[in-house]
Amino acid sequence: MSKRAISTDQIHHPYHAPEGWNAFPPGVFKASTVLFKNTADLHQYRPRDGQSYRYGLHGTPTSYTLAARIASLEGAQHCLLVPSGLAAVTLVSVGLLRPGDEVLVPDNVYGQNRYLSESWLPQFGITYKFYDPLDVAGFKALLTPQTKLVWLEAAGSITLEFPDLLGLLAACKAHGGVITALDNTWGSGVAFNPFEIAPGVGADVSIQALTKYASGGADVLMGSVCTRDSGLHERLNHAHEHLGYGLGQNDVELVLRGLPTLELRYRAQDATTRALAAWMQAQPQVAQVLHPALPGSPGHAHWLQTSCAGAACLFSAVFKPEYSARQVDAFVDALALFGIGYSWAGPMSLAVPYDLSRSRNLGRHFAEGVVVRFAIGLEVEADLRADLAQALAIL
Repeated sequence: MSKRAISTDQIHHPYHAPEGWNAFPPGVFKASTVLFKNTADLHQYRPRDGQSYRYGLHGTPTSYTLAARIASLEGAQHCLLVPSGLAAVTLVSVGLLRPGDEVLVPDNVYGQNRYLSESWLPQFGITYKFYDPLDVAGFKALLTPQTKLVWLEAAGSITLEFPDLLGLLAACKAHGGVITALDNTWGSGVAFNPFEIAPGVGADVSIQALTKYASGGADVLMGSVCTRDSGLHERLNHAHEHLGYGLGQNDVELVLRGLPTLELRYRAQDATTRALAAWMQAQPQVAQVLHPALPGSPGHAHWLQTSCAGAACLFSAVFKPEYSARQVDAFVDALALFGIGYSWAGPMSLAVPYDLSRSRNLGRHFAEGVVVRFAIGLEVEADLRADLAQALAIL
């Protein structure tokens, strides 16, 4: 047999690593094409069950490992991975809603979910309504036979109102036929179990932006969609396949690397955040501090009722009305240890001022004034407190 060309020999080299390798970090398998043993193996049906392989887009040993671990974290049986938290939101709404259906969305929902509901879903004949997550009676009045999906968010985006989860879920169950989907990025599988918020009470679907706590490094975009219901999982799985959601396996590796330290980071950032939120509340420039674990914060009683074991790394400060948006911007610019940028749960603390005039239409539960959301990282509390103090001094 004549010697093959170097490129051919490298592509078709006969060596395969022997069985028996095992190590703590999961292996990283990167591939688009999955090779079959023969044509009979090729023609054999392979379901999208997290067990078999047919194409890299559908899953590799690396991504199946991460999906299994996220399902355990969430207390679920099934998990689908997607390229971002927004992709997780989109998968649920697109996978579960049909023309003529209606979705109810909390008024303090993650902004991209608001835009999806307002600007994209109506193109497919899907209607929407916003509701006040602290007003269960008003929520009940919005439910109709067309209501097929209710989004829940605990805590709410930016202003961090903690919803009456037990009341809202009970209303959905009594109405019948309504699927509930919870954005559990804030809880992250640590604060509470989204499927067992109370005995016999839980959401049908839980999504996370794994970009946040699961990664922890501020260097990955990824999301997850979990459920205990096999029927719902099949519907979501079907949409997942046709939307073509795929992941880079190096990104999967980074999230797998972050999971063992998730709870440690969550609790460390939670402790620093509570201390800084309480300190900020005492400052004369501040009208109100929004943080679910802080007495007086909107939804604090619901946070207690849910028996949360944590409160994440976010708090928002509402500056007194005499401080203009320009002055508050100058305060944020004066911060030395807080980056100015979106996202949260990474190592670096962040601060972002918000104009909420266009994204809050119902039941404003916080004081008048410019809002700054703080995402607390892994810096030492005393250093962050000193930085906040020096920036407040310019006001």
